[in-house]
Amino acid sequence: MENLSVYHGPIGKKEGERRLALDGRDGCYLVRNSDSVPDVYCLCLLCKGRVFTYRLHKHGGNAWAAETSPGVQKRYFRYIKNLIAAFEEPAQGIVMPLLHPVTAQGRAQTPTVEHNPSNSLSPPPGCSAQGQKKRKKDVLQAITHGPLTHH
Repeated sequence: MENLSVYHGPIGKKEGERRLALDGRDGCYLVRNSDSVPDVYCLCLLCKGRVFTYRLHKHGGNAWAAETSPGVQKRYFRYIKNLIAAFEEPAQGIVMPLLHPVTAQGRAQTPTVEHNPSNSLSPPPGCSAQGQKKRKKDVLQAITHGPLTHH
């Protein structure tokens, strides 16, 4: 797992959410250790200002799987990187495709690349680049001080 660039280690839920909020782009993601279940990892994904968490665990000692939406057939992968590559595609049982890896090495850097409409993967409605600065501020506010109330 340590060789995976998006693996952040045992950083905890709040820190994982903070790192995703710092990136602020819908579709940004990272992998961290589960806070509550030993030997289980969490794939954390930002969409519409919310962080969605999917548990990743090994089956039979050699196959990785992710908990996905009910009714979606569970898929098994020999390597985590293959699981991540599969979830970069739409309609895989998660809220949206994995679009922007938040690497452990680059987590503190502010993103400089904006979503390019010519990319083959585009975010679903409501997960566009428009309004991300406001959502980023709202996510950071909610994580550090509780949810915002708009009047």
